[in-house]
Amino acid sequence: MSDLSLRHRLAERGVDSRLLLLLPGLVLVLALFVYPFVYGLGLSFQPVDGGGPFENYRRFFGDAFQRDTIGKTLWLALPAALLNVAASVPVAYRLRGRFRGKRLLTTVLVIPITLGTVLTAEGLLNFAGPSGWLNRFLQAIGLIDDPLRLVNNYWGVFFSLVISGFPFAFLLILSYLSGIDPSLERAAASLGAGPWNRFRLVTFPLLAPGLATTFCLTFVLAFSVFPSAILVGDPTGTTRVISIAAYQAAYEQYDYPFASTIAIVMGVIELAVIGIVLFARSRLYTGTTGGKGA
Repeated sequence: MSDLSLRHRLAERGVDSRLLLLLPGLVLVLALFVYPFVYGLGLSFQPVDGGGPFENYRRFFGDAFQRDTIGKTLWLALPAALLNVAASVPVAYRLRGRFRGKRLLTTVLVIPITLGTVLTAEGLLNFAGPSGWLNRFLQAIGLIDDPLRLVNNYWGVFFSLVISGFPFAFLLILSYLSGIDPSLERAAASLGAGPWNRFRLVTFPLLAPGLATTFCLTFVLAFSVFPSAILVGDPTGTTRVISIAAYQAAYEQYDYPFASTIAIVMGVIELAVIGIVLFARSRLYTGTTGGKGA
């Protein structure tokens, strides 16, 4: 009888046998995320050449060549994430309604997601490279004498991050905008608010939590940039990002503890930026986060 009452009490708190359905997912998370993180964290405190548990961290932050990869990566990831979010808002705002050709236009905007980083880089080289279509056209009409340097530098990687990150940001923001009740804007219009004031005073405050979340996700994608930093960047100079440093430590120097240290530093920086953004969101916006009006 006591067992039956216990089961009833647990069921009232949402604890029953259906929770076992979570077990496969929990095992997967532990195996693919928690264990690798804990293993890498432990490995970072085991320097190959000795010197104490924090030697790898001292080595990374004490070497300007390694330390500067943080700034180079942030200089790419932050502007790219900001631009992707800012560019997605007006496009998603226009596409949230129903009109002829909406599905086709939405499909065209998200196609870059299917291309992959390598194909995107190849397209950039063919279009914006020294002998690409853009430079040939500008030279043919006499606007430039020498080709513009738009790839194999900072701008090549930046363009690649924007091309690959915009569709992701666009889809997220479109989903948030679709969750905002359009009757709120109609009510504001009936009170005399113009289009800009309706967006600024009604839509944008409800969209703000979604913008913060979208920025965090697009920032993480951009911060982990690797292939495009090599293919359309300058991997030994301006675009030697932190992921390249981790790769070189692991697969060129075979110093896995130092590579793990760099990976941990990457994760800490990402978490710090996400924490700052979410903290700012919590201080500046205290309403609902689902996009629906009250």
